[in-house]
Amino acid sequence: MSKLRILHLVGSAQNDFYCNLSRLYAQDCLTGIADQLLYDFEIAYITPDLLWRFPPSLSSEDIAITKPMSLFKAIEFLTARNIDLVLPQMFCIPGMTHYRSLLDLLKIPYIGNTPDIMAITAHKARAKAIVAAAGVKVPRGEILRSGDIPTIKPPAVVKPASSDNSLGVTLVKDATEYETALKIAFEYAEEVIVEEYIELGREVRCGIIVKDGELVGLPLEEYLVNSHKPIRNYADKLQQGDDGNLYLTAKDNIKAWIVNTHDPITQKVQEMAKKCHQALGCRHYSLFDFRIDPNGEPWFLEAGLYCSFAPKSVISSMAKAAGIPLNELLIIAINETLG
Repeated sequence: MSKLRILHLVGSAQNDFYCNLSRLYAQDCLTGIADQLLYDFEIAYITPDLLWRFPPSLSSEDIAITKPMSLFKAIEFLTARNIDLVLPQMFCIPGMTHYRSLLDLLKIPYIGNTPDIMAITAHKARAKAIVAAAGVKVPRGEILRSGDIPTIKPPAVVKPASSDNSLGVTLVKDATEYETALKIAFEYAEEVIVEEYIELGREVRCGIIVKDGELVGLPLEEYLVNSHKPIRNYADKLQQGDDGNLYLTAKDNIKAWIVNTHDPITQKVQEMAKKCHQALGCRHYSLFDFRIDPNGEPWFLEAGLYCSFAPKSVISSMAKAAGIPLNELLIIAINETLG
């Protein structure tokens, strides 16, 4: 049987932060699933100057010595390589939308959700509206543009409508704090969401995978929140080392851990996550954040429809806890993608 030729689509057309974040996860993926018996791996690396490279590895040295090429030349190169499947690992908005659309145009199958679904879920307010219509609880909120005045009484959470990793998120406890919070959030997006603060209970993330056409709920991951730290911020997820590279911080069993599947919250959240998956029209896999109020009711916060199939990816960690090793998780996704 001939090997499956898988292309890792890495980098960012937006900025260096997303470029480095993508490379961090993609490198972890390449190390984690380096099964040379089943796959031939290739890499397409895109930088914010919109140039493409096809390096032999994601080391800084290999990227530096690989000749950059324009989109036109990259399409010629890609077409000639007879790629069977693409694993998208770009986290910026263009990476989630434009580049997936390009794959659709080139008729190259890829794992993960389609560009229209990615665009909807990248805008937190749109995703909330869709899942709310499906009967999922969401915090009451409003969208503000520059110059608008919030009408929601604190405590409230202020966040950019379209940004990840908790960039620009602030908990406002008094109306006098709105001005500063809005200024921070508007640094990351042209629209900002102000929403009611759901009183502290727990905060969890739920992953769904599709296997043989059926939705499978994975064990939940829970995050450290308490009276001293009522919401998660950027520093809880990523940090930059002295070498300039990004590192994951929420993978230490102190700030995040897998919830025992016998915990009664698991089934309740999985049911809500499946509703979200279906309402949004997701495929292959999905991932959702929920706030659990003091009464044990889950409230949808946002969708994060990524899985880089790195050992440290959230869905990979959840699958491992469910007894599904990384290579098996990838095979399930490949089967769903290629039918």
